[in-house]
Amino acid sequence: MRVLFLAAGAGGMFCGSCLRDNRLAAGLIAEGKDVSLWPMYTPIMTDETVVGATEVHFGGLGVYLEQVIPFFRRHLGPIDRILRSNALLRLVGKFSSSTKPESLGPLTVSILEGPDGHQRKELEDLVRDLKTLSPDIINLPNLMFVGLARTLKAELGCKIVCTLSGEDIFLDRLPDAYRKRAFELIANAANDVDAYVSVTEYFASHAQEHFALPAERMNVIPMGIDVEHFHASTKSPGESFTIGYFARICEEKGLMQLAEAFVELRNKGINATLKISGYLGRSDKKYFNGVMRFLKRNSVGQHVEYVNSPTFEDKVRFLSSLDVLCVPSLYHEAKGFYVLESLACGVPVVLPRHGSFPEMVEKTGGGLLFQPNDRADLLQKIMSLIENDTLRSKLGSNGQAAVAKHYSAKLMRQRTWTLFESLTANRTISTVSP
Repeated sequence: MRVLFLAAGAGGMFCGSCLRDNRLAAGLIAEGKDVSLWPMYTPIMTDETVVGATEVHFGGLGVYLEQVIPFFRRHLGPIDRILRSNALLRLVGKFSSSTKPESLGPLTVSILEGPDGHQRKELEDLVRDLKTLSPDIINLPNLMFVGLARTLKAELGCKIVCTLSGEDIFLDRLPDAYRKRAFELIANAANDVDAYVSVTEYFASHAQEHFALPAERMNVIPMGIDVEHFHASTKSPGESFTIGYFARICEEKGLMQLAEAFVELRNKGINATLKISGYLGRSDKKYFNGVMRFLKRNSVGQHVEYVNSPTFEDKVRFLSSLDVLCVPSLYHEAKGFYVLESLACGVPVVLPRHGSFPEMVEKTGGGLLFQPNDRADLLQKIMSLIENDTLRSKLGSNGQAAVAKHYSAKLMRQRTWTLFESLTANRTISTVSP
């Protein structure tokens, strides 16, 4: 069985979907499976070794030009190769992360229209290259690509799997007319997709209802991490209580809420430190600078540490230096990769009671939940861990053991391959869950 994962690069940004796809493909390749990973839009970026091909399909710059200038919709040979060059796409990617969904309605709908959209040339080139690979399974990175499914199946005779990755956050922000059309196209493509894969039960249920996806094709395969690469905290007794934030630094992830709670902690006389790390894009620097100014105005800036662009080893070191991880995300998170990584280090989490977080906390026993947008409750949950060393230690050890048992990369690979085998054997698809 030959499998191709298509991974949508996030414009030079670390993202949970790329981390998951690359880790899954790398592990399967290491096991001797016939697996390839091809990037789309831009080269993918992770803090681990990237196993994907170097050539990018549906290059982001070309896709945009084809949308706005009819000349670029033709096959242009050398010009196409230049537009798809990694160096150029990396440069463009630095700016594309600042593009807002509200301005991408026409482009999103066009790609969902597949062979009827302005990016038909990109689809034709993808099919041409895929015929030399001849995959049995093609795994699409998200719902925005399901418009390609019918053509891929017709031209290659393969099965199509689509990973669900929190697309509602983007699609719900499209202008109404484009949002409605996008949802119609996603629903219309349902029969062309043989299986959908969600990494959490929460988003499987939400996506099924939100996008009118068929329940019988929905599968839950939890994210997995290589737990042996993470290690527990080595903090010395008597050090200040360290609260960590590790996620993309943006308004939607709620860093300001944590900053406000931290100021209140310090005002209560608590000896606490706040450590912040995660991807910081150009468009979010103004927000981040505002958070840092707020902390300095409230005389706690000297107790705040920012760690920029950590490597994988730096990330593990960062997480293992914490007493608790808190990401007060304002939106309903479909994944939460950072939750598993924190728990793998034996560090408990404090998270809002929405999205995938209740499911993850319940299954791991590794944290506490607070009422969303309730700073007093957030503060109370953190205080309970400051005041109760036994509780904090229990949550950390519970989480670490549960991640190793239920969220390992090995289990993720086994469940994924079982699904793929069931599709190629034409057996009835059944939900894969822990």
